[in-house]
Amino acid sequence: MNNFFKRALTAGVFVAVLLGCTYYSQLSFTILFFGITILGMGEFYSLSEKGENKPQKILGTFIGASLFASNALVCMGYVDLTILIIHIPLLFLMFINELYLKAENPFRNIAYTLLGIVYVAIPFSLLNYLVVFTDSFSHHIVFGFFFILWSNDTGAYLAGSAFGKNKLLPRVSPGKSWEGSIGGAIVSYIVAYVISEWYTDLSVIDWFIIATILIVIGTLGDLVESLYKRSKNVKDSGNLLPGHGGILDRFDSLIMATPFVFTFLYLEKLFNL
Repeated sequence: MNNFFKRALTAGVFVAVLLGCTYYSQLSFTILFFGITILGMGEFYSLSEKGENKPQKILGTFIGASLFASNALVCMGYVDLTILIIHIPLLFLMFINELYLKAENPFRNIAYTLLGIVYVAIPFSLLNYLVVFTDSFSHHIVFGFFFILWSNDTGAYLAGSAFGKNKLLPRVSPGKSWEGSIGGAIVSYIVAYVISEWYTDLSVIDWFIIATILIVIGTLGDLVESLYKRSKNVKDSGNLLPGHGGILDRFDSLIMATPFVFTFLYLEKLFNL
């Protein structure tokens, strides 16, 4: 199959499933991202194993999945935040396990195991709070999140292809340019304004602030994942999505930006700004 059509087909199915599950119900959203969390952690730990590291994949993935599920149950109203304390002893099991695994670099393995939880599971877990930000399930904020991220990527690609001359960070990602980043930002702000007319849960200023976070932090998230892949001498994080790499390749910007958007929205809500 022609690579272009393979990429287009994968992108079409990916977007349809992502938007469909997010729109349909809180349960379908939760099931989808529960699976994405597990797959993303699997990719992260597989990359981590390059270079004689041996992260505790099973325990790390279990904790990450449990963290996502616990936060989802909190947001669905089945349990309260107290349930999250069960993860404290689980985290310390990593240290105990290394006493018996006889690894050459036990604390490096612990570090990679913890990093998988922090880098993958926590951001995806926080998405649960974005779909209930208005105190009941709504796809509006997460849809806006997706649309702005995608518009930034698309605008950056088109502007970079047409005008890109000055490299953004060539040591990490030679293909990214300042011109592309500016183009992505312009498109993102336009899309943010349009979204503010459709989804009035947030003000236009809120959407512009979210767009700014996604433009800056989302781009940095892409670069962080590129840096990690370069450190492991791989091109893609996986091959689950034909023509697009793996889960981490598709969600790198979202992973880094979600904690910032979550913090902004809930601090604004806390202080009634």
